[in-house]
Amino acid sequence: MRFIPHLLYFIAFCLYLRDVLQFYFTDSGINYNHPLIIRKAKEFFPHPATEIKMVKTAFEFVRDNIAHSWDIQSSRVTCKASEVICFAEGICYAKSNLLAALLRSQSIPTGFCYQRITLGDTPDTGYCIHALNAGFLKSLGRWIRLDARGNKNGVDAQFSIEQEKLAFPIRTEYDEIDYPVIYMHPNPKTIATLMNNSDCITMYLITCLPICSKTRWSFVYRLIAYILIQQLVLPG
Repeated sequence: MRFIPHLLYFIAFCLYLRDVLQFYFTDSGINYNHPLIIRKAKEFFPHPATEIKMVKTAFEFVRDNIAHSWDIQSSRVTCKASEVICFAEGICYAKSNLLAALLRSQSIPTGFCYQRITLGDTPDTGYCIHALNAGFLKSLGRWIRLDARGNKNGVDAQFSIEQEKLAFPIRTEYDEIDYPVIYMHPNPKTIATLMNNSDCITMYLITCLPICSKTRWSFVYRLIAYILIQQLVLPG
C-alpha cells in the first residue's frame, strides 16, 4: 500500500509528459518540417542565439512581414504554416500556425490561446474567435503570450516579457472574454473555417468565423487550467 502514492505520482508524471511533449510536435498545419519553414528558420536563427532573441525575431517577422488577409482585402485563404509563409498572408488563425511552426522548429514549446471578441467595434457586429500564441521561455521559467495578428491603426501588439501587449484589450462591458489557457493544438473550429472557405472576404462578410461560448463555467475551467499550466516546468 505504501507504494500507491509513488505509483500515482509516476502515472501523473507520464500523463503530464505526454501532454507537454505535444507543445513541440509538428502536424499538417504546423508543418515545420516543410522546406520553406526550414529555410526561413535557418535564416532567422543563426547560432548562437538566445531563446528570447529567437522568440522576438520570429514574432516580429510574422507580425510585420505576413499581412493579415482582411487588412489587405485579399480573397486568399491560407492555413498551413508553409502556405502562410509562401503567400506572405493569412488571418490570425493561419498566422498563429506559422509562428508555432517557427518556434517549435527550434524546440521552443509553443501553444495556442483564444479570445472572444467583437467582429467589429461594437457587439451588434457579432463575435468571433481571435487566435494568438504562447511560448514557454525556459530561461524565465514561464509562458508569455504572443499576438502576431499584425498591427494597424488602433492595434499595437508588442513582444514583451514583462507586461503583456496584445492586439485586442478585452472589453468586458461588451461581453468579450480572454480565455487564459494554452492549448497544444489549434482549435478545430478555426482550422475547419480555413479549410471550408475559399474566399477570405466572403468568409468575413457573411460571418463564417467561429464563435466562442460565453459561458462563465467554461471561463472558470480555463482559468484553473491556466494557473496549473503556469506551474509546469517543461523538459529540456
